[in-house]
Order: sequence, then C-alpha cells, then structure tokens
Amino acid sequence: MSMRVRVILPSGVLLDCVAGKIIAEAPNGSFCLLPRHVDFVSALAPGILALTLEDGAETFLAVDEGTLVKRGAEVDVSAWNALEGGLGELQQALESQSREQDDEEYRARLALDRLEASLVHQVLELER
Repeated sequence: MSMRVRVILPSGVLLDCVAGKIIAEAPNGSFCLLPRHVDFVSALAPGILALTLEDGAETFLAVDEGTLVKRGAEVDVSAWNALEGGLGELQQALESQSREQDDEEYRARLALDRLEASLVHQVLELER
C-alpha cells in the first residue's frame, strides 16, 4: 500500500510521487504518516519533509511553512517555498536562504524607519 504525494508551491507542482512513508514537522513536533493512517490536516513548520518511496529510496525536501492534507491514499503538501535535495545540500540552502531573508528584513526595517522619520519631520514642519 502507498500514498500519492504532491508538493505544491505557488509556482506549480514541485514533486508528484508515490511514497510508503512520510515524516514531516508540525509546530508541535514531528509526525509520521503511513498509508493506512486516518485522514487529517496539519500545519507544517519550516523543516525537512522526508519521503520513503515505494522502492525504499528516500528523498528529502526543505519545506517552508505550509499545510499537509491527507485524504485516503492522497497527500497534498502546500507550501510557499520548498527545495528538494540531499540533507547536506538542504542544510546549506536553508542557511543561505535564512541569511538572505535576514538581509531583506533588515533593509525593509531600515526603509520603514526612514519613512517614519520623514513623516515625523513633516508633521513637525507643519506644526511650525
């Protein structure tokens, strides 16, 4: 018995395969899905999604926040971002992506601070 697994991103379907086992991370901890488990929905925390394929091979995906829905033998994972690869590659990609997000957040906060300072300056000028 197996499950059809689809990983869907805003840009399209990243992965469509058949797996016998799925390990995923939820905000309250990791969980394992097997084909005969009950249907359910779970939020996903950023982390690694591990799939054991029908032939016993494993594939790994780094998944951003998302949702996992199991209905019968179908599992759909919807996420904003995901990368497929080996564990070492995924670790490096996640670290790089985290640094890029930190840089973007810093630039956004800096721009917001400038806008706020400009607004305060304009209000003070109007009061004079």
